[in-house]
Formats: sequence, C-alpha cells, structure tokens
Amino acid sequence: MTVAVRIAPSPTGLLHIGNIRAALFNYLFARRHGGNFMLRLDDTDQERSTEEFAQAIERDMSWLGLKWDRFARQSDRLTHYAATIEKLKSIGRVYDCYETQEELSLKRKTQLARGLPPVYDRAALKLSDADRAAHIAQGRKPHWRFRLDGTAVEWNDLVQGPKSFPVAALSDPVLVREDGVPLYTFSSVVDDVDFSITHVLRGEDHVTNTAVQIQIWQAITSAPPPQFAHFPLIVSASGIEMSKRLGTLSIASMRDDMEIEPATITSLLARLGTSEPIMPCLSLEELARGFDIGKISHSTPKFDMEEIKALNAKILHITPFDAVRERLVTLGITADEPFWNVVRANLEKLSDGKIWWQVVQGPLAPVISEPDFIKAAAEVLPPAPWDENSWPAWTNAVKAKTGRKGKELFMPLRQALTGADHGPEMKLLLPLIGVERVKARLAGKTA
Repeated sequence: MTVAVRIAPSPTGLLHIGNIRAALFNYLFARRHGGNFMLRLDDTDQERSTEEFAQAIERDMSWLGLKWDRFARQSDRLTHYAATIEKLKSIGRVYDCYETQEELSLKRKTQLARGLPPVYDRAALKLSDADRAAHIAQGRKPHWRFRLDGTAVEWNDLVQGPKSFPVAALSDPVLVREDGVPLYTFSSVVDDVDFSITHVLRGEDHVTNTAVQIQIWQAITSAPPPQFAHFPLIVSASGIEMSKRLGTLSIASMRDDMEIEPATITSLLARLGTSEPIMPCLSLEELARGFDIGKISHSTPKFDMEEIKALNAKILHITPFDAVRERLVTLGITADEPFWNVVRANLEKLSDGKIWWQVVQGPLAPVISEPDFIKAAAEVLPPAPWDENSWPAWTNAVKAKTGRKGKELFMPLRQALTGADHGPEMKLLLPLIGVERVKARLAGKTA
C-alpha cells in the first residue's frame, strides 16, 4: 500500500501557523514513508472562497517547500458529489428535510429547555409524499441528511490510541444544503475515497467528524477507511487558539512583515508538541527522516513568538551563502561569501545584513569618544594587506603604545570603526572594511 495523505484548506482566509503544522505533519509523514502528498482546496463554499486566498495558499505552501504530488479543487468535482448522493439515496442512507433554520433552532431550544440533548429528531423520516409536495409548493427546497446507524464507531488513533465514539448521541449530519452545495463532512469523504487516501492526520477538533465520516465512508465503499491521527491543536503563548478568521500569525505575515525564514517555521513545527527537542534544520528531507507520529504529545503545544525569533537567528547562523545570495541582492547587498560568513552569526533577520553592509561599505559616521586614544591607535596601524592576523597585531601595538588592555582598549576601536559596541569579530571585520575606510574613520571622517 502506498501511503497517501492530503491537506485540505479552504480558500476563505490566509494560512496560519496551525494550518501549516497540519500540512507539515502530513508532508513529513508522506516523505518518511515514501508516499504522496496532496493539496486539495475545499472550496465548495463559493460565498467565502476566493481565488486570491487560493493563490495565497499555494504561494505559502511553496515558500515553505511543501511541494505537493497531487492537486485538486472541490469546485471541479461537483458531479462526483452529486453522483454519490444519488447512490446514498438509493440505499436509504440520506433523506430529504424541509425544516428552516429558524424551525431547527426552535427545536434545539425546546429540547435544551426540557433537559434533552439538542439532537435532530428525524421528523423528516415521517413525512408523507403529500407533506413533501406541500413543502415544495411553499417554495421550500430540501437539505439532505445522512442517516447514522446507532452503533459506536471505533478506530485505533495513531496519536490518541483506541477510540470509541457514541454516534447515537449525534444529529444526522447535513450533507447537502438547500442550494445543492455539498458540505465538508460529505465532500471530504468522497474525495478521500476517490483519491485513495490512506491516512488522515488532523487536529483533535475533528474527532467527532471522524466518527461520522467513517460511517459515510462505509456507506460509499467497501474499501477500508483510512487510518486517523488526531493531534492537539496549537495555541498561542497566552493560550488563544490559532484562527485564520482572527488573522492570527498568518504565514504571509510571518514571511512579509516579521521576516521569518521558512526553515525556521518548519524546524519549529516539526518538533513542537513532540518528545523531540526543537533544533534548527535547513532540510525538509532531514526532518522527514526523523518524523515519528508516535512521538506527538497529548498535551496542548504553545507557540511562542519569542521562541521563533530566537530560532530564526539560529537558522540564519547556519544558512550557506548560496541560499541567500539573490535575496541579499534584493536588499541592496552585493556581497560575496566572506562577508556573509563573517556577519551571519550576528543576524536575527536577513535584513539586519544591511547594517553590516554599511559598516563594511560605508558611508558610516564613526563614534569617537576618546580622540587622543584613537589618534594614538591610528599611528600604529599595521601595513596592508590585512588578514585575520592584522587586528591582533594592531591591538598589541596599541596596547604597547597606550598601556590599555581589555574593554578599555577594544571598545573605543570598535565604536570608531563600526559605530556600534557589539558585532562580528573585529579580526574578521577589519579586512572587510579595508585600510582606507579605517584610516578615514579613525580621523573622524564619515567613510
């Protein structure tokens, strides 16, 4: 059996960190087992779905490196859903209902007032042909419900272990609305059947859906249903559930506004909420090799923005020059590999490189708090050309001339040459700045 998984976002908003965690788990699971990964846009809700959001989903997934093997849109598959509904009608598993939303709401309120669970009473099953004709004459159109059987649905969840769900406590789910639009509960199962999905990895908020969808699956086909895994939903550091409707930490915002690296997001999410430590990793292939769904914890994982900022710096510190060369150019940094290797350990986000590019290329106004000391230091500059040994040679000469050592020696030199009191090692930075700029800055000139 070839492992087949899918991620099925609705193009009704931007992907957020919780969506991507589910997508990443599915992607890594597929790659770990040599299977295929499908992107399916669940866009039957045409009132809220937009092409703009659909394109944003594809853009965000591609940016993260989550390349899909198969692609589909539910809006292209309406005939499949219609044919399957007719099949379910023919075997008596779906039935037409004519209650309005107001009538259903009143029923639920009445049941709750009587201390009863607000479960649909199946009144529509008692309708006669004359009743149906009367509803239709009034202009009512039916919605279609799936008739659940009363047996408990059981499955072995790959995260939560053995599950047994009492379906008898649920209302028969609506599969098709009055306007003929199929709902997620139904269309998702049809797709999973048609595309031979073997594993469904998703958040634990879908456990009830799974119980219902297993029965729908079994009514559609004799093939065994997929294996399910339900993992805890990710929440913010303050405990708020991620939601695209709230615009919470969208991937687009993290990329465009916060300048988070894609490898930072995948490194964090691949391990967040598992028994494995979070480590910077540039390779999705490496993450896939170590991915084990059995290591997902039952506890709720918290996403901390400060943690991802710190991890982002670590990712940049190990990123090779070839991976950022073109992006540096777009920032106005026409640097070579030696520059990148010197400054990357001091970056929190890529655009921080502009700070050090200006230090190296100028113009930069020096910070000179002790003019006499800086003048003395300028008098003992080592001869060109400079390399890594030039800085220690120079500071030793300055020490011998002035008697200074430690911070009192090094800090005024760093400030005069870089305008800052911290940064890359000066023995590496000095040759990049070059003799002429160093002389000019020690003379108090902007260079």
